[in-house]
Amino acid sequence: MPICPVPCKCATNIIDCTSKGLTVAKLPVTFRPSSEIIHLGYNRLTFIPNGLFDNLKSLQVVYLQGNPWECNCDILYLRSWLQWQQNRTMYRDVRCASPAHLQDRIIAYLTEDEVISTCQYWYCSLALLSQICLFILLFLQGILVIFIIVYLQKFRRMTAEARSTTRELHQNVDTWVSSQQ
Repeated sequence: MPICPVPCKCATNIIDCTSKGLTVAKLPVTFRPSSEIIHLGYNRLTFIPNGLFDNLKSLQVVYLQGNPWECNCDILYLRSWLQWQQNRTMYRDVRCASPAHLQDRIIAYLTEDEVISTCQYWYCSLALLSQICLFILLFLQGILVIFIIVYLQKFRRMTAEARSTTRELHQNVDTWVSSQQ
């Protein structure tokens, strides 16, 4: 990848994307494999996409300070990447902007439980949605069972009427045959 990602400025092994108003959606999807220093500070990044730094074997430092990091499930990749860095003190300014209970905490020092606890909200929504769907399904099955029972009772009545009519017909035919003889 010989070209410099827009809107960044590049030198030999340095990519400077400082203060470019980058959001996660506008962040370059890859960087040059030979990149040694990447400046991503003072943008609007809320997390780093999974694997963004994984293939950068020459990478020495990424400047990340000044971004509004949202410390929810999406921050797990960045947290993990920061924990693997030799000099974590360089990243002491990479702090959570939200949620409130993690605000101003250093991302590299968050526990996995602290981050995962922020992920649970969608489990609750999913569980509620599942329960509602299950209730609706059970309700529909109940209605179906009622329709089947009503239909079977109607069928039983029709069968009884048919038998009764058949018996009457046989009796009438027998009476008619007897009277003809």
